[in-house]
Amino acid sequence: MTGGRSGRNPVVQYAGILSYMLLLIMRIPLIGMIGDAGMGLFAPAFEIFVLVTLLTSYSMTGAMSGIIRYRVKREQYKSAKKAFQAAFLMDLLISAVFAFALLGLSGMIADILILESMSYMAVMVTAPVIVFAAFIGTFRGYFNGYGLGVLTAHSQYIEKISMIICVLCCGSVLYRYGEKVSALRQDDVYSFAHGALGAMIGVLLSQIITTVYLLVIYVIYSGTLRGKLGMDGSKRIETQYSMQRVILANCLPLAIIAILSNVYMLIDQRMFNYCMNKKELGGVRTALWGSYYGRLAVLIGLGACCVILSIYTMPGKISNSYDREEYRVMRDRISRAVRRVCLVGFPVAVYLAALADSTAACLVKGGNEDLASWIRTGAVIIVLYGFCFLLGQLMYKIHMFRELLAVTAGSLLLHWIIAYLFVQKALMGAEGIIAALIISFAANGALSFYFVSRHLKYRQEWFSGVAFPAAAAAVSGLAVMLVDKFLLASLGGLPTILIGVLTGLILYVAFLMILRVIGEEELSHIPLGFFFIMLGKNLGIF
Repeated sequence: MTGGRSGRNPVVQYAGILSYMLLLIMRIPLIGMIGDAGMGLFAPAFEIFVLVTLLTSYSMTGAMSGIIRYRVKREQYKSAKKAFQAAFLMDLLISAVFAFALLGLSGMIADILILESMSYMAVMVTAPVIVFAAFIGTFRGYFNGYGLGVLTAHSQYIEKISMIICVLCCGSVLYRYGEKVSALRQDDVYSFAHGALGAMIGVLLSQIITTVYLLVIYVIYSGTLRGKLGMDGSKRIETQYSMQRVILANCLPLAIIAILSNVYMLIDQRMFNYCMNKKELGGVRTALWGSYYGRLAVLIGLGACCVILSIYTMPGKISNSYDREEYRVMRDRISRAVRRVCLVGFPVAVYLAALADSTAACLVKGGNEDLASWIRTGAVIIVLYGFCFLLGQLMYKIHMFRELLAVTAGSLLLHWIIAYLFVQKALMGAEGIIAALIISFAANGALSFYFVSRHLKYRQEWFSGVAFPAAAAAVSGLAVMLVDKFLLASLGGLPTILIGVLTGLILYVAFLMILRVIGEEELSHIPLGFFFIMLGKNLGIF
């Protein structure tokens, strides 16, 4: 059971990032159903849910997987069962404490922490959501420990697909009900608040559905797993208290780093709301933040996910070379990973910025100048986040926890300071938040690179690995920008985007060939690679 090939199964390997992309995509139709203001009220509740589950679900799954896997490999099945029981009780207690706190303090959280009083209904629903999420995290850790990663991956897809369906349906139904309440009270905010409430109820239903699925799987496999207990030849079974200490020791470092890396959105919304209130724009602040959260953050997130997908398995391979002391192979793999971030990240960021007007026209009827401006400025975050992810994962896997924590906490503090100066003092609004994100991610990437290169004695090849892909993306991006400028008015947003991206990619690959950044072997693995190989041979490049 533990020796399957699930670790090499793409369904398992990419389940986390693909399910996260589904969550991002979900916001696009949702914002059309509950409105920009509804998305602005939904955002804090969903972000609180994400932050709490980073401790009770994500980190717990990772900690339990390693602890149970270690004991299962040594046929210590009774200790593995004890680990599951200890984690289950501890996770239930922690999630219950958070749930009661959210129930009792939802009004205060909405009024003081977020400065968005009507979000309290959605925040209240977060309480039961995190309890079910804790169950999910515990069961996933248990199944992963026994080598049932495929089932865990299936549960992630079931969770996200059911979340999309339930969130959209419930959000739409309660938004329509809220419209009736708004008509009675003569205030549109109630329709948006009920839409956000419905969306969070949809999240709750998805957690219930996933919990039921995992319980069914647990019952199906319980007989087989109980049979393993009779094969346990260990003389000593670890106590529940000792197991809880081990679980916390493995869970907390990852949880702290994950929470520090994901708390930006709540901080930014609070500062943004304060800024809008000071500028006497409180009437439109919720809708503006909803557009930021439901459109810009989605575009930047999807672009970053494209970069992450290209290198998702590489930190693990690099750490394997490090553990085997194959340092030459390790450095070569780091170089290839950095190069791949650049090859994918630069064109994604440049083309998104160049097609900002067309993208805004697709997302908002008639276009939106503010959104287009945000896209042009914020696109650089895609590349910066790609580097931060690669280097952060690498530090985590080679056990540079102290450096990783220092970089993560330091970049968050820097972001907090800059956002405070730009947003709350200079009143720059969303532009100030984007600038703070760019500076903090740049600092994070620079510090991470310093620590990794010093620890591993790695030296980067800047020209072929970084400068040439950047130059090729910039030059091809000029062509994309011209397409956006001259075709948008006549063809519309989507056709312009398709033509611009196709034009840019053809020019980009051609420039990479001329600069000899990519060769015939690499081209043979990409769509239409044969065309570029033939072109390169005719031009004498190959």
